[in-house]
Amino acid sequence: MASSLVPGLVWILVSFFFLPSAVDRRSCVEAARRSLLNSERADTNSIVSAQYRTAYHFQPLRNWINDPNGPVYYNGIYHLFYQYNPYAAIWGNITWGHSVSTDLVHWTGLEPALSPTDPFDVNGCWSGSATIPGGDAEKRQVQNFAYPKNLSDPLLREWIKPGYNPVMEPVDGLDPNQFRDPTTGWLGHDGLWRVAVGAEVGLKGQALLYRSKDFVRWARTDNPLFAANGSGTWECPDFYYLKGEGEKYVLKMSLGEADQSDHYMLGAYDEERDTFVPDDTEDDDYRMWRRYDYGKFYASKTFFDDKKQRRILWGWLNESDSAADDVAKGWSGIQTVPRVVTLDTNMKQLVQWPVQELESLRGKQTDLRGVELKTGDLVEVKGLKASEVDVEAEFELPNLKTAEPFDANWILDPAMLCRDKGSSVQGKIGPFGLFVLASSDLKEYTAISFRIFDSGEGYKTELSTTHERGAVFVLAWYEVRTGGVVGHDRKSGLGRKSEMISRGSKQVRISQYKQRACPRE
Repeated sequence: MASSLVPGLVWILVSFFFLPSAVDRRSCVEAARRSLLNSERADTNSIVSAQYRTAYHFQPLRNWINDPNGPVYYNGIYHLFYQYNPYAAIWGNITWGHSVSTDLVHWTGLEPALSPTDPFDVNGCWSGSATIPGGDAEKRQVQNFAYPKNLSDPLLREWIKPGYNPVMEPVDGLDPNQFRDPTTGWLGHDGLWRVAVGAEVGLKGQALLYRSKDFVRWARTDNPLFAANGSGTWECPDFYYLKGEGEKYVLKMSLGEADQSDHYMLGAYDEERDTFVPDDTEDDDYRMWRRYDYGKFYASKTFFDDKKQRRILWGWLNESDSAADDVAKGWSGIQTVPRVVTLDTNMKQLVQWPVQELESLRGKQTDLRGVELKTGDLVEVKGLKASEVDVEAEFELPNLKTAEPFDANWILDPAMLCRDKGSSVQGKIGPFGLFVLASSDLKEYTAISFRIFDSGEGYKTELSTTHERGAVFVLAWYEVRTGGVVGHDRKSGLGRKSEMISRGSKQVRISQYKQRACPRE
């Protein structure tokens, strides 16, 4: 391993290099899950009903949020910064919000970290890590620098934006409109800091690489960290190191020009050449890159939690209401629950799981065990009265010999596979799974279903999510059908490699979430 993305530097970097924007809002950060369709009472048949307010994901009290920015652990406190409109529930007036927590579950909103008040960020403080690309007076995308005013303050309430900003500019032929979202910095063995910036150069999506001795004066390297044809502009790149059965570097990028999805590659970091080398030669084709998540998940950012020695992932969960509904609700957007990211034992993919702290929210538990399911069976899990629940489900299959053949082209568009197969088209093994947020007459529900295929070299598990709606909400402008595919070798069968999509076997365990008061603003 040539260089190291030193874990402690994730938060130390914030002390010295924070390019951002701020949020002019105090946030009572709840965590929240929005239940769209489980209402049976007339008083909740409104988009503005508190029934549909989130409950355990991170969310400010009001207004618009999107990308998580610069999450860090500093002096015993977790910090989360995020894109925020302090004035409305629609995108605009972008600044950085700032909230703190001691457990990643209960959050308190602070004053804005940074706001677009200077010529170099007058057009908004957009996404970043230790740097943030806002626009300058010429409406270019540039990278600015900020640092905490008082390092002895564990809450990091005040930030200084020095007048020598910007520290990185789109010069030497770079498109000023495609130059954004700097990564967390890392320190090489040569003593130089490095930061990657998302861009598109010559029809290639790229992570441009910059080096600096002092975090203030930066020089672009001759070659990018990595580039790929046809992928469009890279947004919110992330670059970090993981150690499991072996060692891997992870290069992640958000691709917004197609379907707003977050992709990643595993590989090595050649410090001598300052380049990322992917493990898989197919990674030259961006359509083959793995995805963090196949649902509504974008602009993600990781940080190293020095307290528990783990890497934690945040992502933006875009609300899918119309602008008019968002205004009526008074809020839009939430963050996903924080997830721990690790390497799978096969060293070919990542495994994610919600942070353990979230289990502190669990209340009453309901179990359904030892139920045999036959084709067409529907079994109701009774005893649930809460709309916020945590579900652990295990399904045990008698054999996999009858699995349908898997078409390799489905890898390129799992959502199409989900649309074509879905939860209602009977296959050889599947679909099986859960109906959640379901009305008693099943005219409204969300189906979470699994289906097993045989690729010839191993098995493929398709996870599909579809929403079926009746007359309660007519959301024709947003029909959700998402899906993903996970591979398994024949020796291990499904086993642990299914852990990312189903946890457990032969049982359903449901924990109702406790009611929690929103922290004060």
